[in-house]
Formats: sequence, structure tokens, C-alpha cells
Amino acid sequence: MGHLLTIKEVAELLGTWETSGERFPRRLVAERRIAFVKVGRHVRITEAALSEYVTANTVQPRSRRLRAVA
Repeated sequence: MGHLLTIKEVAELLGTWETSGERFPRRLVAERRIAFVKVGRHVRITEAALSEYVTANTVQPRSRRLRAVA
């Protein structure tokens, strides 16, 4: 299963803690955009789920095309 992360830990790993605190990871959970585990009333996210989310939302750079000079 892997290590279970708190919402705060997820925010810190995503680098959103300083700007929006827990709001961004909580929105991901509320919108069901990331897999999570309910432990009683607590929400936890596995490291694997966080890794999958980051991988799925990683945008690869496009290669630059060189323009022909007329």
C-alpha cells in the first residue's frame, strides 16, 4: 500500500503549502481527481496515488521547430 500522507504533507510535496495551504489538495480530493483513503474522518493519500497524479498531469515540452529563413 505504501506510506499514507496527510493533506498537509501532500501540499508540501506539491509545493502548494506556502500559497494555498491545504486548499489545493482538498480540492483534488473533493473533485475526485486523486485517489484517497478515508481513515475514519481523516483523509489520507498514498505516495503511489500522488506519484500517479503527478505523472498523469506532467506536460512534456514540445520540440521547437526551426523556421526557414526566406
